[in-house]
Amino acid sequence: MTPKKVKAKKSEIFDGITIKYHANGKTIWSKGKIIDGKPEGYWEWFRIDGTIKRSGNFIKGEPVGEWTTYDEEGKVYKLTKK
Repeated sequence: MTPKKVKAKKSEIFDGITIKYHANGKTIWSKGKIIDGKPEGYWEWFRIDGTIKRSGNFIKGEPVGEWTTYDEEGKVYKLTKK
């Protein structure tokens, strides 16, 4: 069985924010800053329909502080401490 190739997500940098897109190339998958190849500061992830899925902060690539998970309507579902 030949392994399936994973297509790299389309991404762009706008005002220092890296935006990555879902496989459809149209809807945003995630957005946040990357410094020295690592996520830094506040990041958000989105579902394919555009609703927010998760958000939290990084310091030098490590998740820190409170992370929020949202339900399908974008309401807070769970808070996690890192």
